[in-house]
Amino acid sequence: MRKKSIDNSELSVNKKTSTSSSITKFDTLRSGVFCSELTEPIPKFIQAACEVVRKGKSNNYIVMGRDRPGSRNSGYGGSGDTQSSMIDIVVGRMAESPRDDAYVDPDFASDSARIYISQKSNVDEYFNLAPGSGTSKSRSAVAIKADVLRFVSREGIKIVTGVGDKNSQGGALDTDKFGVDIIANNVDSDLQPLVKGSNMVAAMKKLSLHVKKLNGIVEGLLIEQDKLNKEIKDHWHISASAGVRTSISPALAVTAPITIARHLSKTKTSLRTNRTNIENFEQNYLSPNSQSYINSLHNKVN
Repeated sequence: MRKKSIDNSELSVNKKTSTSSSITKFDTLRSGVFCSELTEPIPKFIQAACEVVRKGKSNNYIVMGRDRPGSRNSGYGGSGDTQSSMIDIVVGRMAESPRDDAYVDPDFASDSARIYISQKSNVDEYFNLAPGSGTSKSRSAVAIKADVLRFVSREGIKIVTGVGDKNSQGGALDTDKFGVDIIANNVDSDLQPLVKGSNMVAAMKKLSLHVKKLNGIVEGLLIEQDKLNKEIKDHWHISASAGVRTSISPALAVTAPITIARHLSKTKTSLRTNRTNIENFEQNYLSPNSQSYINSLHNKVN
């Protein structure tokens, strides 16, 4: 359901009284047109003693303090840890239903959008993220959350893990452990490794070569089988009378020619078609010049 463009239903009594008693109602309402002053419900942020708050006029904040994802006793700031500084940039506290008379802490689930920078945090827990390949505990973090995110670059974007030999807490890094998880819908039950494109192409070409060889094996078998079929078709034995042939088998005389004809008309044709299909497959999917090439020409993964 789409929220109304203008919703002042949760204005405080003071704001409602101020707007209703004004003669110049348009000015006092502060309609916000042309980015002018705007009267709207804004919840009251509960500031911790360690925090410096820069508050804008439209439910937007920059909070500098210590790590806390919620109330003042939450996070590493709440437990009194040193080296747990934090900057929380947030717009739209209480998201679609702000109230003037509400007192609020940071709410990572429902606030509209935020950039959270913490020197020490359990960031996956704070944002209720699926574990994937592992969860972050007591680590510095930068988290970005909004309805939609766009990362726009004029030249390139790199996502790099495993840089350095120590983390921010002084612990040694196991660089072989860390990678990039792409988890759609925050569900990691079917999380699988990404494919290396060049290795995939090499594997498919090797498989294609094996299929071609199998094609040749079947064709060789077919040729030898036809030789046998022709002998069977005219098969006879020496009879009890010296030097006199027996008659050929009536069943083989009918079946063998049909089999030979089918081998020629169907099996050999199918083998030729199969070879053509393999060549087309290689050209369409394993060639960098094809529009259906299975590798991206721009993006890479290790």
